[in-house]
Amino acid sequence: MARPIRVEYEGAVYHVTARGNERRAVFRDDADRYRLLNTLAECTERFGLVVHAYCLMSNHYHLIVETPRANLSAALGWLQTTYTIRFNRRHDRSGHLFQGRYKAIVVEADAYARELVRYVHANPVRPANKRAPVPTERHGKLAAYPWSSHRAYAGLVSAAPWLSLDWLAYWGRRRGEAQRAYRRSMAEMFGRPAASPFDAVRGGLALGSERLWTKASQHLEAHAGQEEIRWRRRVGKTAARGLIQRLAEKEPDCRVRIWLRVRLGGERPVDLARTLGYADGSGVLRVVQRLDALAQRDAAMRSRLAELRQGGGVSIVDSAEELRWPRRAESPPRGGFPAALRGTPGRRLRRSAGRRALTL
Repeated sequence: MARPIRVEYEGAVYHVTARGNERRAVFRDDADRYRLLNTLAECTERFGLVVHAYCLMSNHYHLIVETPRANLSAALGWLQTTYTIRFNRRHDRSGHLFQGRYKAIVVEADAYARELVRYVHANPVRPANKRAPVPTERHGKLAAYPWSSHRAYAGLVSAAPWLSLDWLAYWGRRRGEAQRAYRRSMAEMFGRPAASPFDAVRGGLALGSERLWTKASQHLEAHAGQEEIRWRRRVGKTAARGLIQRLAEKEPDCRVRIWLRVRLGGERPVDLARTLGYADGSGVLRVVQRLDALAQRDAAMRSRLAELRQGGGVSIVDSAEELRWPRRAESPPRGGFPAALRGTPGRRLRRSAGRRALTL
C-alpha cells in the first residue's frame, strides 16, 4: 500500500484522521478508548508530539497535532501499530485494524484553529447528512461526551497532562474568558449546518494561505518519492480538468463539450456516460470519434478543435492511442464471425470490444 504523502517540518500542525478497516469499529468499549488515549499519552512523551484537540468516534478518530521534531510519520506509525497490537491482544484477533494509513492535512493554525477545533469537537452531534442542521436537542449530548477534548476546552473537566490547551488563546487572552467564548462559539453551531473547513483544502494536502501551500509544494519538490510524484500529477490533472470544464460550459455544441472533456480533460467515457445519460461508455466514445473524423474533412471544425486545444493548455489525453478503441469493431471480420458470436454478432462484438477498450 502506498505510504502517505509526507510534508514534515518542525512546528507543522496537522489534522489527522484514521478509520477502521472496512469502516468497522476500532473501539468496542470504553476500555479500548482509554487504551488509545493512554497510547497517545505515551506517543507524546516518546516523540514530543503536541496534541491540541482530539475526538474518538466508534470507527475512527480525529487528532489535531503539532510536531516540533518534524516526525509525524514516525509518531503516527507508532501510535497506530502499538494500539492495533494492544487491541488485537485484548480481543484475541489478528490482522489490520485501520483502513490503510492515516490521513493528514497540514494546517495553518492562525487562520483555521477555531474552525478546526469546532469541527473536530462537533463530531458526536453532527448529523450523517452534512447539509442538515445540527439538532438543537443534541446540545446536552455534546456537553456529556467524554471522548473528546471539548469538555476540557469548555472548562467542564480538567485537561489530561498530555493535552495542550494553548489554542484557547484564539478565543481570549485569559483562560476563563476564552472558555466562555469557546462555549458560545460551540452553541452557535446548533440549529444550522456545520460548516466544514476542509472545503478549502488544496490538493488534498494543505489548509491555509498561499504561503502554506507554497511551503508544502516546495517540500514535496525537495523530498520527491514516487508517491509525491503521483500526487503532483493528480493535482495537475485536477486543475486542468477544472479549466476544461469551464471551457465546456461556454461551448454551445454538445458534441464539442463531450470531446473537450474526454480528449483534453482526460475523463473516462464510462464515467461521462453516467452523467450524460448514455447506456455505457461506447456511446460517448463514438461521439468523440465522429467529431475527430469530421475535423479531418471540415476545415472549420478542425480549426475550432485546434483553438480549443490551445485554450485548454496542455492536454491530459490528447491522442487516440490513449483510448485504444478497436477501429474495426463496427463490422464483421473477414470470413465472418466465429460460431460462438453468431446470432447477434454486431452488438455482441461491439460490447466485447468496448469492455476491453474502456478497462485499459
